[in-house]
Amino acid sequence: MANKLYVGNLNFRTDEQMLSELFSQFGQVEAAVVIKDRETQRSKGFGFVTFTEEAPLSKAIDALNGKEVDGRKIRVSVAEERPPRQNRPHNGGFPRT
Repeated sequence: MANKLYVGNLNFRTDEQMLSELFSQFGQVEAAVVIKDRETQRSKGFGFVTFTEEAPLSKAIDALNGKEVDGRKIRVSVAEERPPRQNRPHNGGFPRT
């Protein structure tokens, strides 16, 4: 995750290509992903940008965090590893009767 940024508060119309173009001014973008709802395929308003190297991260954060993009002030930070999921019952957490 050393080369990955979290991008939050995205406009729901912002797509992967727009995200990639926006961040490519800071370095070579390996991947740009907008997270979507599984059922509706609508954007959830956040995504991730992965660079081919670590150097562009701080430049991108300094330049874009809090800046208005597509009418929204985006949040940009280093992506953090997601904590492991706890084992949950397959019945939705309700006790069996």
